[in-house]
Amino acid sequence: QVQLVESGGGLVQAGGSLRLSCAASVASGVIFSINTMSWYRQAPGKQRELVAISTTGGTTNYADSVKGRFTISRDNAKNTVYLQMNSLKPEDTAVFYCNAGGITWPGVKPFNSWGQGTQVTVSS
Repeated sequence: QVQLVESGGGLVQAGGSLRLSCAASVASGVIFSINTMSWYRQAPGKQRELVAISTTGGTTNYADSVKGRFTISRDNAKNTVYLQMNSLKPEDTAVFYCNAGGITWPGVKPFNSWGQGTQVTVSS
């Protein structure tokens, strides 16, 4: 079972910045590969939405609402994904979740895991 641990959320004023981190680990065996790492968010009363995604090949994609403000990056050696969030707006307030999909060894077992979520609150 691959666990994802997020950090970096908090309270920030509009126009400010935050950097989220998400590290993947496994209790037994090793993470053979992580194909995709992504960030989702869920605001109160709304559905969870994809914010940004990063693939092994280096491709990144963003929700239109965050393009030009958020940047997703990966450190494959550390099995960690980051989300740099600049020019934050009150409407960015949400619980942010990390998601990762890949393969663990031994057994060539696929996984798709979620983090516990980290609160981001942007005040006006």
